[in-house]
Amino acid sequence: MLFVLILSLMTASCSAVDNKTPDTKPVPSCPPCNNGGQTGMWTYMACVAGAPGPPGRDGAKGDLGSPGKNGTQGPPRADGKKGAKGEPGIQGSSGQKGEPGDKGDSGSPLLASHMNWKECAWKKVDGKDSGLIYNCDFVKKYPDTSLHVYYAGNLRVAFCDRCCSRWYFTFNGTECSSPGTIDGAFYIHTGRNHNLHRHRHIEGHCNNIQKGKVRVAFWVGKCVTGYQLADADSGWHSMNRIFIEEVAKAQQ
Repeated sequence: MLFVLILSLMTASCSAVDNKTPDTKPVPSCPPCNNGGQTGMWTYMACVAGAPGPPGRDGAKGDLGSPGKNGTQGPPRADGKKGAKGEPGIQGSSGQKGEPGDKGDSGSPLLASHMNWKECAWKKVDGKDSGLIYNCDFVKKYPDTSLHVYYAGNLRVAFCDRCCSRWYFTFNGTECSSPGTIDGAFYIHTGRNHNLHRHRHIEGHCNNIQKGKVRVAFWVGKCVTGYQLADADSGWHSMNRIFIEEVAKAQQ
């Protein structure tokens, strides 16, 4: 009687399982439970779904797809900031040697001070107030050079008030005009009772003097200021010197 009851329950259960709506994954149906006995019970228990298994491995990589189409061009943007300066590149190879240039114009000769100079020296007291003191002739070698001249000696004005004397150079009878006259003016305000002798130095350069013989002369005369002519004296108990030197023209 007990066996018949158990068999009836197992048959009902198998029928319930066979009539159950299947899951998304098909599950094998229970075999017919008409064999009876323990075999039917074991078949029912094997039909119960077990726990999900672990995920499987990734499948093989698929083939590459075909290239896509180019996208539409975006709108222009503002220029970006200037980047940092890059490192210096590798030095390039030397270029080919260029052709010789045209011949330049000849320059003026460079003159050293010892190349062409002269000094005239004398010892004589000259008491004239106006006139020639001394001539010193010089031979100039080049047309585009300058003459550097100076006088050194003892000059004096005396025995007058508000009076003046002027000593100056001439070149072939004419005072220098480039860059200007080479002279020295000596004025005394109250000198009626004074007779002071002093060493003086008058120096300068003169341009635009022709090549060849040049007569360099030293003179004394009246100042151009309007004051009366002084009592002049040149070369008192000392040597007088006129120095002449041909030099390259000054830069402009």
